[in-house]
Amino acid sequence: MKRADAAPLAIYDTLSREVREVRASDGKAVRIYCCGPTVYRDAHIGNLRTFLLADLVRRSLEFSGIKVKLVQNITDVGHMSEDFEEDKMIAAAKVEKRDPYSIAREYEDRFHKDCAALNIKPADLYPRASECIELMIDSINNLMAKGFAYQGEDGSVYFDSTKFESYGALSGNRLDALKPGHRYEFTEAGAKRFHADWALWKAAGERKEMIWDTPWGRGFPGWHIECSAMSLKYLAGKVDLHIGGIDLRFPHHENERAQSNPLIAGSGEEAVTLWLHGEHLLFEGRKMSKSSGNVILIKDVVARGLDPISLRFCFMENRYRSQMDLSWSSIQAAHNLLERWRKSYQEWLGDSALHSSRVAALVTEIAQEFGDDLDTPQAILKLRTIERSEFSAGEKRALFEALDPLFGLNLLELRATKSLPDEARALLEARAKARAERDFKSSDSLREQLAILGIEVRDTADGQEWSWRVN
Repeated sequence: MKRADAAPLAIYDTLSREVREVRASDGKAVRIYCCGPTVYRDAHIGNLRTFLLADLVRRSLEFSGIKVKLVQNITDVGHMSEDFEEDKMIAAAKVEKRDPYSIAREYEDRFHKDCAALNIKPADLYPRASECIELMIDSINNLMAKGFAYQGEDGSVYFDSTKFESYGALSGNRLDALKPGHRYEFTEAGAKRFHADWALWKAAGERKEMIWDTPWGRGFPGWHIECSAMSLKYLAGKVDLHIGGIDLRFPHHENERAQSNPLIAGSGEEAVTLWLHGEHLLFEGRKMSKSSGNVILIKDVVARGLDPISLRFCFMENRYRSQMDLSWSSIQAAHNLLERWRKSYQEWLGDSALHSSRVAALVTEIAQEFGDDLDTPQAILKLRTIERSEFSAGEKRALFEALDPLFGLNLLELRATKSLPDEARALLEARAKARAERDFKSSDSLREQLAILGIEVRDTADGQEWSWRVN
């Protein structure tokens, strides 16, 4: 969908169901809030696709000379698991027999490293839920004072969903159609006035960890309130663009909108101007899940000797609003292409960068593709034409240097790779031959020899695959 105006960036707004221009409401910087990770486990590549979406928005705006302030929360308390019974951090602590905060800090650190591996620029601020409890308490007090929240007989504080007239505008889920016990919410018998109300603050009950004192007694925050409190505090009361995965649209973002709007001064005003959602990621035709055994992490990509930036390339070959089916073969193809482009760029360094008029025109075209609702597939297609085009070496060099900050593919540097020793190569060839001849005894023996060299071998329908073993 082409835009009628010449705005640097327009995106599909989930609330209005229209492609709308991204603007800085204060005339200074576009204020962006991106829902971050719940740090009880590693972020898988589906999660990282959403975090990359925020990076693409940021790079597109900054490439056009527009300033950005990006805040991304770290959920380390208050996120209840899908069985509606236990905070995910507490559950992880029981499994690992560790302090929940030590688990949170470890996975938070891994999250930052995974984002760096994808060349995702760091947010300006990463507030932690556990360190923003006072903000949440103040927000809840404010909602109670305005009549949007109440304390139930169980001591917990609930948001009165019936008081927010436009509930459902974001997701299409009307209050009168929601059934008791809908996903992620609780069914406390008699504690809530209406079954679709949700907990802003949960009474501690028998819980002994991660609880705080409040005017309503000891307890812990509900999941949704942290984002309302953090976004409005750290973005000065207005969010120009709110980003998250499509799975967060309901109930998380629907509830967040209901909480945030009453917290700002303007009557009837939206706390969030635009809502941006990225679609689901499948892997080799299936949704990623533990039961399917196909949850892919950054370390799994690295273990195969593949550059994680290859994931970034694959994600950009697909529109963020489309469900994407990723595979190992597509990641490998992207890896090979990026390696070739980087080597080509090193060859082009022999010529001075030539910023011709046609170079400027192509840069403008590609920037416009980004600006057109992040049409990165079209931008990637144009990038693919450069290597074998009639552009001179100096022009190709100028194009890569101009465009790399926008794409973030690290095109200007060679990646250090761990080469495969001749001994290992010979063993792999011998094993492939043994498998073809159904000599499984020799095949197993060769696998063990490769393992000693630190190489893991997997047999697939397309033949054997190998990767460096991760310690």
